[in-house]
Amino acid sequence: MKNVVLIGFMGTGKTSVGRLLATRLGCAFHDLDRKIEEHCGMPIPVIFKEHGEPYFRAREKEAVRAAAARTNIVIATGGGTVKDAENVALLRKNGVLVALTADADTILQRTRVRGARPVLDSADAGDRRAAVERLLEERRHLYESADITVDTSGRAPLEVAEYIVQATRIWRK
Repeated sequence: MKNVVLIGFMGTGKTSVGRLLATRLGCAFHDLDRKIEEHCGMPIPVIFKEHGEPYFRAREKEAVRAAAARTNIVIATGGGTVKDAENVALLRKNGVLVALTADADTILQRTRVRGARPVLDSADAGDRRAAVERLLEERRHLYESADITVDTSGRAPLEVAEYIVQATRIWRK
């Protein structure tokens, strides 16, 4: 069975939906960010602070290679994973790409806890919205390359997971 690869901006529900989706499909769940943290022995915000984004992106590429080599898993990517065309090609080779989207208000609500989102944490309250809107616009074309797109705004993770089960049925064979 092909992998189901969840891509999308931070706060769109990739981890929450991914866990439920893996359970519904009877396969393993593979969260790239958690794998990177386990490998590095520290949380992502600390990786960014101590080693910088280029170091993190190199570890991310390693994690993508390892995940893409597997089959029959649900992969939750980090929000910026799709910035690297090689990552996308590797994930697409044995997987169906599902972009989870959400409006800026939903993303701001879901990412309001500081300390876990290095890309947003440097912005103050007013600038957080601007940062989200700017990054969404920068990455929009990357997320639009997905096979399936699901707006998660105002939707429960289980509802989104059920939709993906149905929408990916033909790809997963």
